[in-house]
Amino acid sequence: MPRLVFSWLGFAGTGLFLFELLRNRRIVLTHVDELESHTRQRREAEEQLQMLVDTSPAAILTVGSSGEVLLANHAAHELFNAEDNQLRNRAIGSFVPALSTALQSSRSRLYRTATQCRAQRADGRPFLAGIWFSTYRAASGGNRLAAIIVDLSEEFISREDLSLDYLLKNARILMGAVSHEIRNLAGAALILHQNLSRVEALKGNEDFEALNTLMQGLEKLSAMELTAGAAEQERQSIELAPVLDELRVLIESVCRDCDIELQWEATDESRMVRADHYGLIQVFLNLVKNSRRALESVSERRIRISTVHGEQSTTIRFEDTGPGISNPQVLFRAFQGDAEASGLGLYVSRALMKSFGGDLSFEPATHGCVFAVTLLSV
Repeated sequence: MPRLVFSWLGFAGTGLFLFELLRNRRIVLTHVDELESHTRQRREAEEQLQMLVDTSPAAILTVGSSGEVLLANHAAHELFNAEDNQLRNRAIGSFVPALSTALQSSRSRLYRTATQCRAQRADGRPFLAGIWFSTYRAASGGNRLAAIIVDLSEEFISREDLSLDYLLKNARILMGAVSHEIRNLAGAALILHQNLSRVEALKGNEDFEALNTLMQGLEKLSAMELTAGAAEQERQSIELAPVLDELRVLIESVCRDCDIELQWEATDESRMVRADHYGLIQVFLNLVKNSRRALESVSERRIRISTVHGEQSTTIRFEDTGPGISNPQVLFRAFQGDAEASGLGLYVSRALMKSFGGDLSFEPATHGCVFAVTLLSV
């Protein structure tokens, strides 16, 4: 009997040992599967991140605490005109001095910001760089920097060319206004000269004849006008919805800061119109600026912007709750004496709209002020 009991206990102990051994083996295998799954997921994430960096059209690089480039993607080597892997261990200050300065100043604080600055390629050619960068503390100690860099040179050139084009266009409009005023003065002076020429005592007077020559010269100078042909050449087709979206972004913060309620009722209906993007934005901003200035003297401050789409045209209305216009007949005249600025804002805005084939008009209202911008549909 004791031998049977000990035998049974031995078999039972062996069975329990094998069961526990198998259970532990299953736990270990499950843990190994989880580790392999995590490793596989991490490897896939690393591959996706590496693919994102390698195929990015923007230059991506990291910089060590001493200012040396640690990693740089292919776009970074193309941007700085360097062969593959030639950027590694080179000082970032020789390419983008601003990043070297930011890394040195980040010892006391961390940065996450953007900037535009001068940079240069490996052969010394400069360019305008747009940079988004952040600094972080490395596990090994010290601060490091990660940056995304793009070349803004072409955008800058295009922006400057566009600004120059509109500067010249506005200059032509201003010269047209000046010419108009000179013509009025010269015409009045010539009539006066003709009347005075009947006076016998002034016949043959050299000063009187010199005055006649001066008046004729001013009349010739005033012949400078904007031609219809030039206006036709400046017309182009644009989509109205993006322009209105940009306008809303530009004025919402301004209205909020000035405690002005903005009622935005401009629909996002896609419509092609005759205009150009930059000029139309300038006209819109000028109208909003005038409304903001008018609302400074009233307690109820509200600007309403709405659109009406017709078959042949689209009208954008700018309404405010200001004191209104006392003398609307002179609104669009150049060089108004009672204007706070140059007195040319509405004159130039209307001339721009005319150059697009549209119009800028004042609409009478019982309260406040209403301006309507009319654009021809394409």
